[in-house]
Amino acid sequence: MGTFIRGLFVFFIIVIVGGVIALFWNLEHKLPSLSYNEFLVMLDSKEVVEVHVKGGSIILTDATGRKVTTFAPDVQALVPRFIEKNVVIYGEADKTPFIVNLAMVGIPILVVFIIWFFVAGRQSRKDESSEFGKDKAIKFSSGSKGQVTFRDVAGIPEVKEELLEIVDFLQRPKKYSKLGAIIPKGILFQGPPGTGKTLLARAIAGEAGVPFYSISGSDFVEMFVGVGASRVRDLFREAKKHAPCIIFIDEIDAVGGHRGGGGAAGGGQDERGQTLNALLVEMDGFGTDETVIVLAATNRPDILDTALLRPRRFDRQITVLPPDVKGRLQIIEVHARRIRMVENLDLEHLARSTPGFTGAELASLVNEAALIAGRAEKDAIDMSDFEAAKDRMLMGVERKNFVIGEKDRRTLAIHEAGHAILARFLPETDPLHKITIIPRGRAMGHTQQMPLHDRQVYSKEYLLNRITIFMGGRAAEEVALNQKTTGAEDDFQQAMEIATNMICKWGMDDVIGPLSLARGDQGFLSGGSMMAAMSEETARRIDGKIKSMIDSCYEKAKSILSREKDFLEHLAEILLKEEVLDREEMEIIFECTQKRMREKKATGEEGNACPAIVTENFEV
Repeated sequence: MGTFIRGLFVFFIIVIVGGVIALFWNLEHKLPSLSYNEFLVMLDSKEVVEVHVKGGSIILTDATGRKVTTFAPDVQALVPRFIEKNVVIYGEADKTPFIVNLAMVGIPILVVFIIWFFVAGRQSRKDESSEFGKDKAIKFSSGSKGQVTFRDVAGIPEVKEELLEIVDFLQRPKKYSKLGAIIPKGILFQGPPGTGKTLLARAIAGEAGVPFYSISGSDFVEMFVGVGASRVRDLFREAKKHAPCIIFIDEIDAVGGHRGGGGAAGGGQDERGQTLNALLVEMDGFGTDETVIVLAATNRPDILDTALLRPRRFDRQITVLPPDVKGRLQIIEVHARRIRMVENLDLEHLARSTPGFTGAELASLVNEAALIAGRAEKDAIDMSDFEAAKDRMLMGVERKNFVIGEKDRRTLAIHEAGHAILARFLPETDPLHKITIIPRGRAMGHTQQMPLHDRQVYSKEYLLNRITIFMGGRAAEEVALNQKTTGAEDDFQQAMEIATNMICKWGMDDVIGPLSLARGDQGFLSGGSMMAAMSEETARRIDGKIKSMIDSCYEKAKSILSREKDFLEHLAEILLKEEVLDREEMEIIFECTQKRMREKKATGEEGNACPAIVTENFEV
């Protein structure tokens, strides 16, 4: 844009200077004028010696040599009279004024110049987009807005401790170089999405106070072979100019995957191969005095090329996993600093009720709770807002206008009550937290359990009870309604996955034995495992054991629910009225059911049902 403004400025200067010159030219050569009648009188009296005709304008010279000008309506009619009077005639075609000529020539030039500017600018932007350091790699300088430090990172103390060494090297490199130590050139963060890999990289740069170049692995790869390799070289050249600094490559698996053996065929593979080769060469080209550290993040460490992971490239591989309950509490406290909450809010309870949540999900939970409180026009956020935010994240948005028939609502209440009763009576399982039959997202209802602590190792009994709880919905439908519906589809899928992993992955079957018949997970994004090659006989035995395990859990679920049929129907009856029940309310309903059964057994008459829940008090 600056080139265009300068060119336009020069053009207007030329136009103005030309106009001024033309103006002064006309002023300098301006002659006294004469009327046409006076001109004819002078012509008849032979006082005119010479005429200079220019269009309709006539400049005449008299006998004394004086020059005057006049205008003739019809110059051609005067020519015979000029000849008759022996007047010397000079003729000149009428010319357009200089300023008009200048405009006629300058305007097309200006239009061409504008067109050239936009075409050249577009091409320049296209060329710039293929170079790093201009609009592909984002550079964060020390003190820039939104700078992150380790104060903004919580829940992964062991990772922070390991990274402090990198920060110390960037700040005081001579401390290590004088001892002959060589700092790791590359650090690879691997872990599920949302665990804070990118945040850690930015925190290192913020703590060290050095420039930070951030780019995605997909930004290296283009359709044309060789472009990505050129971008890699440009990025590292720019980084070395600002050393010490950090280069962060997010989703490096997009460019650092295993190289194929294809030749000219498959241009995309060739481009990725050349880009990866350029990256390997640049990382090898660092000298010991160049404090440029490469950080990278991936969700798929299993597909990375082995050459990328060898020592002196990515020396350290740091696994970043979802935080435990203490880590979740610390993360929630970090994000709670920017919101207004009610006093004495039990954040520890919130941390316990969010098992498996990553740092990104916890940040979204806090923000969602603030939005919910804002819509309700509250002055501060309370626990009900966090519960609503958690339900929205886990189950989706509440479908308030979704109409369900009374028969279907009863089936849904029986289904969820079956899950809840099994979660209450089965040992070695997570305590019940909430039951709801309010449709959210794709789910028509939901039974939520809240673990008392994070589990890192699962026992066989715990897993079998999980399968039994999943079977509880269909079993309750059979026991109470003597029917089968499609509502158990997702339950069956989760039960099948657990049973398959127990037999094929964790060796928990006595017949199949302690064998691992599944290959490793295909990265953190893969939910299942790929089966290893096996014989048909082994496959049949596995299928039989999976079916036998699930059938056994299903029969166990039916047995418990048949024994607690009164509790099942009573719980479903109140769930239809209230739509949402928590664990404490469920225990009150159970005690009420037991009391009614005792009265029936003692007197032969059925006791009164539990009264409806009044406001927030659920009393028998």
